[in-house]
Amino acid sequence: MALIVQKYGGTSVGSPERIRNVAARLLATQAEGHRVVAVVSAMGGVTNRLIELASEVTAGAKTTEREMDVLLATGEQTSIALTAMAINSLGGSACSLTGAQAGISTDGVHTKARIANITPEKIHELLDGGQIVVVAGFQGTTTDGSITTLGRGGSDLTAIALAGALKADLCQIFTDVDGVYTCDPRVVKDAKKIEEISYDELLEMASSGSKVMQSRSVEFAKKFGVVFEVRSSLNNNPGTLVKEENMSMEAVVIRGVSLERDQAKITISGVSDVPGVAAKIFQRISDANIVVDMIVQNVSRTGIADISFTLTKAELGKAKEVLEPLVSQFGGSAKLDAEDGIAKLSVVGIGMRSHSGVASQMFQALAEAGINILMISTSEIKTAVIIAEDRIDQAANVVHRAFGLSGATA
Repeated sequence: MALIVQKYGGTSVGSPERIRNVAARLLATQAEGHRVVAVVSAMGGVTNRLIELASEVTAGAKTTEREMDVLLATGEQTSIALTAMAINSLGGSACSLTGAQAGISTDGVHTKARIANITPEKIHELLDGGQIVVVAGFQGTTTDGSITTLGRGGSDLTAIALAGALKADLCQIFTDVDGVYTCDPRVVKDAKKIEEISYDELLEMASSGSKVMQSRSVEFAKKFGVVFEVRSSLNNNPGTLVKEENMSMEAVVIRGVSLERDQAKITISGVSDVPGVAAKIFQRISDANIVVDMIVQNVSRTGIADISFTLTKAELGKAKEVLEPLVSQFGGSAKLDAEDGIAKLSVVGIGMRSHSGVASQMFQALAEAGINILMISTSEIKTAVIIAEDRIDQAANVVHRAFGLSGATA
């Protein structure tokens, strides 16, 4: 008898009909002789609506992150209750658990908490009683009982973490797509599904804008060796298996192309090129819990330097707020410039470790299309560029073709 963790995203539980479909899938899995734990997201659109309600009742004033967590956690609680009701109505036996009831403990960083520990005794107790356990994704609780949420896509992390803590035999991430594709099929029409992908490749794709999985969930899976499958809840097609890399994976130079919209850039120019300046800048950023991506500092020839970095557009205002007082302290010609309307395009593949020319091929394809590169970042298995956001769809198609990714299933 295997223990299987299945996660269902917002689209999968987006209507009463789809919730009943999920309930039927869970019962079918149990009927095969397995013990089943389901992790469920909020119904599609509910989280955005809750955010809108918060804005309406506060008349646009800033809300505390603690209260936002209390509010947003209700979306998943609605879904787990409805899913358990659907299972019971179909003749099964199910019990819903909030993150706290499931034993998920987190740190105290509201809106993007990290899982500190899981004590799944209650889950084991219910499984031993023959029940399907339906757990709220995206949430946990601090040691003092405060509700926290894990950030967008946090239900993925909940499922992976539970699979690790429960020592599950299989973890399946059900979503509205058939698996991981060589690029977003809504942007690149001839993108193909990838049958197998390594943790490192998916981690780079997730951190570069692929919306299939939350990057922290992939990090957790890699750390604890949780093999999982990404597949559709709307059909029975096989999905994409995510696991540790093997030799055959290295034969594929580029696994996929990712794009991330709604990016922004901050440039602090005219600062003294002396030790400690960058530390002061990024300490302010760190203290504000702002995540930055690319960082570029120019080579100083006159004792003056410019530092640029990218972040999400949503955090641009917060970053300006914490940095402007610091920049004014630098004096002289120091100033802060902020820019949005940019996007990130990345090519990813573990085969890049042993093959040269990937960056030049990418740059050449973009140049031939007349697409200007604003910033460049590289890692062992990824090359990423910042370009104008209004050219991102064209750039994705151009690069996808340049690397021959439009062929058979990868």
